[in-house]
Amino acid sequence: MTGVQLLTVTEDEGEQRLDRWLKRRFPQLTQGAVEKLCRTGQLRLDGARVKPADRVAPGQTVRVPPIPDTPAPAPAERSRFSPADVKMIQSAVLWMDQHMIVLNKPPGLPSQGGSGQGDRHVDGLTEALTFGYKERPKLVHRLDKDTSGILLLARTDRVARALSESLRHRAARKIYWAVVAGVPNPKKGSIKFYLEKAPGRGKGGEGEKMICIHPAKAKDHPEAKRAQTDFFTLWFLGNRLSWMALEPVTGRTHQLRAHMAEIGHPIIGDGKYGGSQAENQGEGWGAAIGGDVSRKMHLHARSISIEHPVTKEMMTFTAPLPEHMARTWKALDWKEDDVPADPFEVFG
Repeated sequence: MTGVQLLTVTEDEGEQRLDRWLKRRFPQLTQGAVEKLCRTGQLRLDGARVKPADRVAPGQTVRVPPIPDTPAPAPAERSRFSPADVKMIQSAVLWMDQHMIVLNKPPGLPSQGGSGQGDRHVDGLTEALTFGYKERPKLVHRLDKDTSGILLLARTDRVARALSESLRHRAARKIYWAVVAGVPNPKKGSIKFYLEKAPGRGKGGEGEKMICIHPAKAKDHPEAKRAQTDFFTLWFLGNRLSWMALEPVTGRTHQLRAHMAEIGHPIIGDGKYGGSQAENQGEGWGAAIGGDVSRKMHLHARSISIEHPVTKEMMTFTAPLPEHMARTWKALDWKEDDVPADPFEVFG
């Protein structure tokens, strides 16, 4: 058992997730143990509380509480994944080479696990995505559980760092498709509300919610972070709902969902931020549409353009719509090919 330690992140360790950095230093730690240390405030980064997914940078100081010298007991042998889950995650692969894998994440599948979720999340299922490689691929960003679409995985630590850098410094261009209640006016623009986490936290972080702060009041909210979402209305149905292209200029938690709700046009199916406005019921937005529009969340990471971390070729990946959104498009007679792939570039 060690005592309390103050460890400095070295240049060689680069920028990486805190949980991965810690488990490389202390291989005996399980993911559950790391999450508990974060949740109870025993693990600190430059004196501040942290989450497992927070990133460490060279020169930062990590406060590590006493760590047992022996590994935790190994879990009982069991079948980790069902054949159905293996088939599901492998069929989600859109493209891969020896450096990276591109997934079309299904809605309802978390990117990472939380308390009590077991291994049924993308990060846990990466064992089924080795395809002959020794190392499991590594997530370099996340999507909310109910958001579908493009998700990047790296097959080596070096590639993971390079992709993370591209995403962090906005060298990648991401476009989401969403269906929202009502029709924005104006039909294109930018939302620049700061975002601050609301008090309280649910199981595994799923209960957290972001609050929008007007830029003029940001100075009164030191915890609020700058956020910007560009939006473009691709199609609309009367004044009931709209097909939107959304580009997150920044990458904050729940950014697109909170921003669209703040301007009065919540994403369809997003009960957390839209409430009854996001549900197809009663005399609301869906009353004249009928039951063909699912109550599941209509937010999809449609495409990403990013420089390949090794070949340096600029690559664009596009993810087909999930089943429930494809049904909505069919019901509303919307055609995917009728709109530009990047309306922000085409229309400025």
